[in-house]
Amino acid sequence: MKLNQYKTQFNQQLKALYDEDERKALLAIVVEEVLQYSRTDLILKAEEEIDTVAKPRLEEVLLLLAQEIPVQYIFEKAYFYGFDFFVTPATLIPRRETEELVEWILEMMHEQPNKKWRILDIGTGSGCIPISIKKEFPLADVFAMDISDEALEVAKQNADNLGAEVTFLQQNILTTNVLDSYDIIVSNPPYVRNLEKKEIRKNVLEHEPHLALFVDDNDPLVFYRKIAQLAKNSLTANGALFFEINQYLGKEMEQLLASHFQTIVLRKDLQGNDRMMKGTA
Repeated sequence: MKLNQYKTQFNQQLKALYDEDERKALLAIVVEEVLQYSRTDLILKAEEEIDTVAKPRLEEVLLLLAQEIPVQYIFEKAYFYGFDFFVTPATLIPRRETEELVEWILEMMHEQPNKKWRILDIGTGSGCIPISIKKEFPLADVFAMDISDEALEVAKQNADNLGAEVTFLQQNILTTNVLDSYDIIVSNPPYVRNLEKKEIRKNVLEHEPHLALFVDDNDPLVFYRKIAQLAKNSLTANGALFFEINQYLGKEMEQLLASHFQTIVLRKDLQGNDRMMKGTA
């Protein structure tokens, strides 16, 4: 089979599931991972025969994509903030919106580049937030918390792979009564309401961990309320709490944080959705 033939087969089998741009992005990932081909190679080597050893893997990957299994889980790899992170179905796949949250945190830290910051990430998942921060600020003391032992194993492996010294804590934030002192607390907790499941694509709904995604419709801010209460007493002077939030609950989040913090900032993501909040002590 030639590369062009595989490309045709790829598009035919996935056309009903992914739009053209998504198929192009997926194909580029697949040929890079399996054949070590670049996007340019897709054109230059279009008429070349695919290596017989690689062909079964290419067919297997196509079959998995047709089942709407996320490509990041197929290759156990997700790109975040310039790094390759190991991911499994025990962790959410890192997303661009969360990169924007990291950028916002680093903006604050760069205002005092020589300070030895103490940072806590709550609900760390793959560890993408604390590890990215630690890579940018090696002298910072960075801590990460999660309730899932499986997620923590993934996060620890990422810290080892990327040479980032992060202290990991297995802890349920909802039953936590006090936190140590930190300059910055950040969290991207579960925030998708069950009523929003109809908006979630099948590849997310059926494969990413519901524990890290969904909250009860009757109390969608349960994690934010508890974390804000703890952060109020934990943050140092001029410390800050950063959240990634549900785009539909920006006003509710402003009201929640107003009872705990003097200064509140709601920031939109690159898609124009209410996505991040900062409360300053």
